[in-house]
Amino acid sequence: MTCHLAPAWRRSAVWALPLLWTFALGLWGLSRQDTLWRDEAATWQVARRPLGEIWHMLGQVDAVHGLYYLLMHGLFECFGPGTTTLRLPSVLATSLAAACVAETAHRLAGPSVGLSAGLAFGLIPAVQFYLQEGRSYALIALGAGISTLLLVTLLEGGRRRRRWTAYGVTVLVCALLNWLSLLILPAHLATLAWVRAERGTWTRWAVASAAAVAGALPLILFSRGQSEQISWIPSLSWHMMIGPAVLLLIGGIGAVADRPRPGRLSVAAVGLPLLAVPHIGLIVLSLFRPLFLDRYVLFGLLGLALLIGAALGAAAASVAKRFQRMSSWLLPVAVVAAVSALLPQLQAKRSPASRIDDVLAVAADVKRLKKPGDAVLFIPAARRDTALVSPDAFADLRDVALAESPAASGTLKGLEAGPGRIRADLLTQRRILLVTDAHEVARPLSGARDEAKVSVLRTFFTAVADRQVLGRRVTVYERRP
Repeated sequence: MTCHLAPAWRRSAVWALPLLWTFALGLWGLSRQDTLWRDEAATWQVARRPLGEIWHMLGQVDAVHGLYYLLMHGLFECFGPGTTTLRLPSVLATSLAAACVAETAHRLAGPSVGLSAGLAFGLIPAVQFYLQEGRSYALIALGAGISTLLLVTLLEGGRRRRRWTAYGVTVLVCALLNWLSLLILPAHLATLAWVRAERGTWTRWAVASAAAVAGALPLILFSRGQSEQISWIPSLSWHMMIGPAVLLLIGGIGAVADRPRPGRLSVAAVGLPLLAVPHIGLIVLSLFRPLFLDRYVLFGLLGLALLIGAALGAAAASVAKRFQRMSSWLLPVAVVAAVSALLPQLQAKRSPASRIDDVLAVAADVKRLKKPGDAVLFIPAARRDTALVSPDAFADLRDVALAESPAASGTLKGLEAGPGRIRADLLTQRRILLVTDAHEVARPLSGARDEAKVSVLRTFFTAVADRQVLGRRVTVYERRP
């Protein structure tokens, strides 16, 4: 019995160790010193709304994130709102994604490559950032890991209908979380072409993929009508492609180390398309409409981890030819070296300064500075998220520009009155608290409403107090005599 248990334990360890390793990294500093930044604040305030209000909002904005908001609403209802509830799903998803990477590499190249790839995934800096993020990108990475593992098992000879169904359903769920995840399909298409898959495999993949795309098509078409919400994404520039170029260079080295051959199912045949195609595809799409954000193709880093595992496996095999005993130490030494080199980044990702702002810190300042009868103003209107996440801090403050609340209007930031009405209402106030961005992250004014707000404050009010903390700023203005 012992002889059978030992191999089984070793096989389980290949995926279990990366899972536990990544989970431990995720729990480290999970609260980020009780801070919450603007993207997570959107999840927080939407997930706390009743289901009817969430559904109403999705008809106006953010339909692309609807499934994720509904999931987080359920978790908040069950476990209560908090940074742990907000971020733990991403920790669990990334940990399971690491296990999928390890198992995929194990099937393709053996246990040592599998373990290397799985451990490497959790250490990639971008993965570390979204490992503790209250958004959907880690869940999409998990779905990509599952679908890629399913594809590999099917290419190895499995033709079970259930697995193809599971593949299609997984791709569809990822698309419902963010339809740009469908970029995984051309990556898998490239793998099928690389390994010269049989006609039956092509047919089954095409059917499963088409079903997934068809299922996501209504969301794609509907959410395109809400594209104004991503109008802030800058146009593609050369410097934005430096990061993807570096990733592709590293991945290319791993692919060469794997010694790929056409027609052979290998780490390179799976990992290189998974890394390259989503990044290149997003760049191509961004030539027509600005869309390039690395988080949209975070799942492509599964391919990078596979290729890093292949490179480490090739290095271990090379060392073993001359120093058999030393080869077993290569992976532990590589992990220690990687952790040592990346430790400053790992610590930085867990600090409040790792994000552009903190909506909770400025709420505490508002609570200290406000007085009875004060009004509050937000520039831009999106900074109202501070009040939505910390309503107690803003109790008894009149939101002077707000015409319709976010919940009533089905929006993230509410609807504000016109410039003339805002100007008239501001002139009736004696004391106003302005919540805005700190100097280093502030953007130019983008509309007549914000210009009217600033004009009245500069002309008729004097700043008497000012606090800046972690990307946010609150300034107290008093009416001039």
